[in-house]
Amino acid sequence: MENIEISFDQARIDFERTSSLIRQSYWGRQRTDAIDRRAFANSICAIAVMDGRQVGFARASGDRTCFARISDIMVWPEFRGRGIGKMLLEALLGHEELATVTIWTLNTGDAHSLYERYGFKPCVDGHEMRLDRSDA
Repeated sequence: MENIEISFDQARIDFERTSSLIRQSYWGRQRTDAIDRRAFANSICAIAVMDGRQVGFARASGDRTCFARISDIMVWPEFRGRGIGKMLLEALLGHEELATVTIWTLNTGDAHSLYERYGFKPCVDGHEMRLDRSDA
């Protein structure tokens, strides 16, 4: 694996590229820069950095104590298939400020098998998934 650094420093986010890629996704077409700025500011954001350049992004929102929602996991197209998305997910699930979170949720239309590896299970409509850590 290449030398990938995961950072939680929001000052390092390549905001223009990140927001642009979100708008190109099936889930973020309606988003604006203003919405993304507010969402990022109210979340724990993780970025993947390779050779000083951001190559991935993910965030977790919620109360940081009991509940968290994973959103916007994405890897820049030219860096996909290298495990970077998994690294971002694992970084959020292991973040010290989220250590007491027992209920994790996310929404996906195409990556169920990825999240199921981490214990997420489909809920209600088949898009919402949930990881319940209350028994741990």
